[in-house]
Amino acid sequence: MDQRDRRARLAVAGAYFAQGFCFAGLLTQVASLQKKFGFDDTQLSLVLLAVPVVAGVGSVVAGLLSARLGSSLVLRAGGPGVAVAIALTGFAGQRWQLYVALALVGLMLGLVDATMNMQGVGVERRYARPVLNSFHAVWSAGAILGALATSGTAHLGWSTAESLATVAAAGVVLALLAGPGQLRRAEEAQQVPAATQAAAEAAVPWRPIVLVGIAMMLMFIADSAVSNWSSVFIEKALHASTSVAALGLAAYQTTMLLGRTAGDRLVSRFSPTAAVSVGGVVGGLGLILVAVSGTAALSIAGFAIVGLGLSLVVPQSFSAAGRLDPAGTGIAIARVNLFNYVGFVVGAGLIGAVAQSLSLRWAFAIPAGLAAGIVLLAPAFRTPAPATSPAPAGATG
Repeated sequence: MDQRDRRARLAVAGAYFAQGFCFAGLLTQVASLQKKFGFDDTQLSLVLLAVPVVAGVGSVVAGLLSARLGSSLVLRAGGPGVAVAIALTGFAGQRWQLYVALALVGLMLGLVDATMNMQGVGVERRYARPVLNSFHAVWSAGAILGALATSGTAHLGWSTAESLATVAAAGVVLALLAGPGQLRRAEEAQQVPAATQAAAEAAVPWRPIVLVGIAMMLMFIADSAVSNWSSVFIEKALHASTSVAALGLAAYQTTMLLGRTAGDRLVSRFSPTAAVSVGGVVGGLGLILVAVSGTAALSIAGFAIVGLGLSLVVPQSFSAAGRLDPAGTGIAIARVNLFNYVGFVVGAGLIGAVAQSLSLRWAFAIPAGLAAGIVLLAPAFRTPAPATSPAPAGATG
């Protein structure tokens, strides 16, 4: 690999880090926002459901724009946009202001989630070996720090607005620093003449994308339960403090980080199918432990197991999508990314309904059963080997 490839990898990693940091900074404030605006569990689930719906729109827009302009331009606009939207969420004083801010959060999240993974797949294609897990490991590292930022600011007695504004300011700086080194359109993949662009997009197959996407959807139902409800569960059901409640998501993201750090080596040694299959089993067991836990410590351990088990499902989904789109149009990644939000929509609605009608414990038991579907769908990750871009001039190999 030459200097340009290394610079691109570092820049794209920075985008993942910024997104993880901002996203976790917001998610760990869900319980505080619920208190501030007086939402019951059903109302909260509807609010949480709206964010991924709008994010799905953002993902579609990202696919359309990136196929023509390149993903970097969209990512460089969306990264700071996520941070600004999160700050607006913290400063919202009325419900309508919160709704507007969260709609903006959703739109920006959709743009960034799709385009940062297009960039990640582009770097992986240039490296001609698995590297996408490492990017998601960096995302998890950012999310850990975002969760710990909430825990720390809560311990210091900061308001929700002060905490989110601090997270947002750091997010803007990180996103701006990551932009210049990202892959330009000409560097992302094979060059497709304008006359054949539509044909290249139409050639992306739907069936394997749907199968991989469903596995991702099931993962994100579980992820939605952990991300949106872990702090609520620990604080309300187990009667822990806000600072302790934030540690559930921190533990989940810590083991996500560990799993993804080793993920590229595991996938190379075994296979994407094996990594996803075993992960589904482990993730389901972790969710069961959360559902039966009677203490905050035991639930945090359960969240840690869930993170370890499910850590490779998302990066392998995007990697499989990249292999199904050798021309690098970004369409396959944008399509798979939609299942991310379908999972969050289903998860937000399902978990909220179960929490309201039964209990938050059942809200984690049901995703544990759905994790079995990830195991059944693991063979769909056996997609063709990635096509590589021609080595850039000056490459040293």
